[in-house]
Amino acid sequence: MSDSPQALAADSRRALIAGTLLTVAVFVVGLTWAKWLPYTHKALAAAQNHHWSGSDIMGVGGVHAGDAPSWHAATTFFHAYTASIWPALVVALLLSACVQAFVPRDWLPLVLNRRRLLPSAVAGGLASMPSMMCTCCSAPVAATLRRAGVNNAAAVAYWLGNPLLNPAVLVFLCLVAPWQWTLTRLSVGVAAVVSGSALVAVITRRRGEASARDDDDVVAIGGTDDRGPAAKFTAALLRMGLILLPEYAVLVLLIGAGRGWLLTLLEPSRLGLLLVVIAAVVGTLMVIPTAGEIPILQALALLGASSGVVGALLITLPAVSLPGAAMVARSFGWRATAATAVVVMAAGLLGGAVLTLL
Repeated sequence: MSDSPQALAADSRRALIAGTLLTVAVFVVGLTWAKWLPYTHKALAAAQNHHWSGSDIMGVGGVHAGDAPSWHAATTFFHAYTASIWPALVVALLLSACVQAFVPRDWLPLVLNRRRLLPSAVAGGLASMPSMMCTCCSAPVAATLRRAGVNNAAAVAYWLGNPLLNPAVLVFLCLVAPWQWTLTRLSVGVAAVVSGSALVAVITRRRGEASARDDDDVVAIGGTDDRGPAAKFTAALLRMGLILLPEYAVLVLLIGAGRGWLLTLLEPSRLGLLLVVIAAVVGTLMVIPTAGEIPILQALALLGASSGVVGALLITLPAVSLPGAAMVARSFGWRATAATAVVVMAAGLLGGAVLTLL
């Protein structure tokens, strides 16, 4: 009989295999299109001329330090930013929806969760490296991991590891920037992703958040929901499109509008260590595409910015942004999100110190 237990079990296995293969296909094909091939071409070009062809996104539209917020500044920044990241964002949304619809809920915790926090952070960091996304594009995937039951250490490490441990950006830095920049990014990036993510998990656990979210406040993926995979996929994609994207767009517009004032804060001055602290804070709030920090830092270095400021921005500019934080906050919890931002600021200060010493 077609509805016998054996037949139902066989249908379930076939659906599981098909959904898993589809998720893998979205991952491989999507990232090949959005990341792996474009970055290979960029790396080959940089290897030939040792010059970074990308422009400084903070100056797009003719915005300079000290310019007042304007609609022109907001829209030109928004257009340049979205033109740069939209392929990766599309892949991230599709991959997140696939995971929510087709991947059994216990698979991701089984792969990423460890008995101790540091190994969990290492697992999350390693899982992040192939996708090579910016902080905003990796945010939907990181939020999905957390909502699937992946612990804070691994989920935060995945979110931070995408921009900080991006192999392509490390190669770009080797080819077009001083070797000290690459060493600082790699060493401090590993510390931020592994130790920083574990610290966030410790902070939230002590506040009673981690254990509660692991069991009670996590949205079930592939659990008791009796909808079909196609309905789950559609619902997940619509939910992210209707909730995450509008708030993301508003925050990117706000940052773009106020970037003239933000650039003023980063101008070389006699503030010394205070300017490094300001750079760590501002870099954490700003949003840039993958490798967008390279032309920004090159321009600041030519203007006479100190190694402390450059080192702080080398870590904080790619790692976290205000739009990215807003996208993960519902899944991570505001305490974990705020703790992650503070950890990144501290890592920025460490980056400034390391680059200064080098």
